[in-house]
Amino acid sequence: MTLQHVDIVFQLIVFLLAISVHESAHAWMANRLGDPTARMLGRVTLNPIKHIDPVGTILLPAIALFAGFPVLGWAKPTPVDPRNFKNKVLDDILTSVAGPVSNFVLASIALVVLALVKFASPLGEQIVFGIPQGILDTGTKSVLLPICLLLYELMVINVVLGVFNLIPVAPLDGSHVLRHFLPSGALRIYDTIGIFALMALIYLAPGVLGKLIYPVLGVFNFILSRI
Repeated sequence: MTLQHVDIVFQLIVFLLAISVHESAHAWMANRLGDPTARMLGRVTLNPIKHIDPVGTILLPAIALFAGFPVLGWAKPTPVDPRNFKNKVLDDILTSVAGPVSNFVLASIALVVLALVKFASPLGEQIVFGIPQGILDTGTKSVLLPICLLLYELMVINVVLGVFNLIPVAPLDGSHVLRHFLPSGALRIYDTIGIFALMALIYLAPGVLGKLIYPVLGVFNFILSRI
């Protein structure tokens, strides 16, 4: 198995972890705010089987990997009953953003660990510097190489998912923020065209998606290169 194949396996592992943490964060926050629906359905779990969506978790990531893009997708939506919230608008927004926030937390943890590896030894510094540049010594036998590669994918994929899910297009998490500020007539149209707008964004305008994701990823890479 080549390093490229190992990287693909790492991306799939990290993606399943990322969506599991993401959906668990939604379920946990909803439960904290008074809605136990997702918790009672067993969604506060890191078991990816509980969160798999055929399109968002299987088809879309497979297309992304085949096309050479970072793994992109979503999980089965976490069921939330806003009627159980005390503050329906604020609590729905907090529940929605909990998912992307959890992804940025995971990405930040990966960044910190990579920084520690970088400071630990000259070899660690060389590996951590080389991964974002695509400069890897595939002949090295050090266990640091696959570990750093896994950590870097953990950072990248969580940044991608965090930014992607904040896009205000239904059914993504960002739409739960915007929809509270729309009049009822516009809201009906917004919800109707949401999934079509999302598919158009992914398949017809990937450049726009890249302009949203890559600047944020660039900040993480910049920090990693400077510390």
